[in-house]
Amino acid sequence: MPTGVGACHCGMCRRWGGGPLMVVNCGDQVVFSGQDHIGIYTSSAWAERGFCTTCGTHLFYRLKQNNAYFVPVGLFDTAAALHFDNQVFIDEKPAYYAFANDTGTLTGAEVFALFAGDP
Repeated sequence: MPTGVGACHCGMCRRWGGGPLMVVNCGDQVVFSGQDHIGIYTSSAWAERGFCTTCGTHLFYRLKQNNAYFVPVGLFDTAAALHFDNQVFIDEKPAYYAFANDTGTLTGAEVFALFAGDP
C-alpha cells in the first residue's frame, strides 16, 4: 500500500468535504466490493468522485485519463505507516488554515501542466 498522503486545496474538494481533501494515491489497481452501493459524480471532464449511496462516505477521486484512484486517508486503518508529503492547488488554499508539515506543493497550473492535453 502506498504511504504518501496528499492534500488538495481546490474549491471543489473543499466544497465536497468541508476542507482540503486528504488522500492516498492508490494508483489504478483499486477494487471495491459492494459495487451496487457506489455512486459516481462526474466532477469535471477529467475526473469523477465516488461515494457510498447507503451512508454517503466519500470513497475516491478518480482521474479518467489514467484511472488513478485517490482514496480518502480516513478510510485506512494503517495511519501510523502514512506520511503527509504533498499538496496540490496550493494557490487556492484559503488563508484560514495552514499545515505545519514541510511538503511538496503544486499550483493548479502546475497540476494541469502535468496532464497537458488531457483535461
